[in-house]
Amino acid sequence: MDQLIADQYSDLYILPNENGYQLLAMPKNQSTWKLLKQVDAAQGRQIISFFKYCANMTTSEHRRPQGGSWRWQGRNHQPVDLRLSTIGDFLSRESLVIRFIYQLDIHQYQVAFPDQWTELQQLTVQRGLILFAGPMGSGKTTTMYRLAGEQANRHLVMTIEDPIEIRDSRFLQLQINRAAGMDYQALLTAGLRHHPNTFIIGEIRDRETAEMAIQASLSGHLVLATIHARNAKGVIARLQDLKIDHYYLDESLTGICYQRLLPLMNGQSAVLFEMLYGTQLIKQLAKPEIGGISNDWQEKLTQLQTQKQIGRETLKRFWQG
Repeated sequence: MDQLIADQYSDLYILPNENGYQLLAMPKNQSTWKLLKQVDAAQGRQIISFFKYCANMTTSEHRRPQGGSWRWQGRNHQPVDLRLSTIGDFLSRESLVIRFIYQLDIHQYQVAFPDQWTELQQLTVQRGLILFAGPMGSGKTTTMYRLAGEQANRHLVMTIEDPIEIRDSRFLQLQINRAAGMDYQALLTAGLRHHPNTFIIGEIRDRETAEMAIQASLSGHLVLATIHARNAKGVIARLQDLKIDHYYLDESLTGICYQRLLPLMNGQSAVLFEMLYGTQLIKQLAKPEIGGISNDWQEKLTQLQTQKQIGRETLKRFWQG
């Protein structure tokens, strides 16, 4: 574990196969995993049970999906939060995926086009709902934390997550606990009584959470939240799928941001955004266009490749978002 963290791996997979269990790891910013070890079935089950026990998960349950979190304290690095997910297959063989949640390092956070960050900063001066989309590991939470952190010395910032991905003493952080009746809706309702200036909502997954986030934004709060979509236009389609009335989208949405974390030629990473706000957002809400990623996204990728900041393989990989 210490070596995986030192090398900044993003995920550890413990998956059953015909010979027992495979331990595979996903390097950061890569799409192909690396085989670490093959173990027999008994060893695989022991490893999974160990992590489940440490994460306060039910060790006797092997079929139903479970989720948990745990903080790993290594010998030669800062503590790293782990997010765990288990599920059993049709043969009752359990699998485990562990995501490594590295602490926010503002100095390592790079934006491919700095003017995009300036635009985001200007959006957060306004009230309303700003939504962030992108696949897991694209840096959405880091983006929201960095934006909110710029206001933390002046206003109360409250986060509601499942689980807390980045511990930050500047914020009032609340974690979902469904067994105790503390879901997104309950914590949002309670949180409004604290009169925060800014909310960070880990993920909008259902209509009820979306409605609460919209209600908070209409009450004069800045609300930053993530939602699943494949591009900026897809966020509007996703909200429509959740049966959110068009009127509330018009009134609450301040901006939409789709992002990816691009591997650079120098070995570092940088965030590229596709953004919808202002007149572009108004037009998209009035007459939704069905389509993929914007031309602006592809033009920016081409510019980065021309400047030799990214390679041709990266250009192809991220061309459609």
